[in-house]
Amino acid sequence: MAKIKSIEELMKMKDKAQQNIKFRNAASKQEKIILKVAMGTCGISSGAKETFNKLIDVIDEKNLENVVVIQTGCMGYCHAEPTVEINEPGKDPILYGHIDESRVEELVEKHLIKKELLQDSIIGETHQRAE
Repeated sequence: MAKIKSIEELMKMKDKAQQNIKFRNAASKQEKIILKVAMGTCGISSGAKETFNKLIDVIDEKNLENVVVIQTGCMGYCHAEPTVEINEPGKDPILYGHIDESRVEELVEKHLIKKELLQDSIIGETHQRAE
């Protein structure tokens, strides 16, 4: 972490942190769209922290007030990290894999704004039962 060199830098950091808090708080209202970013060790090492921060920035830039970003632990898809699960009211969750920082704008624009799925990134088959 870089050293803080002035009170102005500290105040900017404080303002940014306060702005991010509104996105990190899980919403209790039904109309909120909740994005879960897996932040297990494998996710973090694959760039989930950068994905998380970029999601907050892009959602803020696009002024999407009905979207909340939270972090979770490992979802069990280490091979597809960073993973982002989108939970929209009244719909089944969609789990996306390989959503690194460079794909965040595409995810927000297509899925959240245009209501299109990123077919190439969906993790379709989840856990199967051993027989």
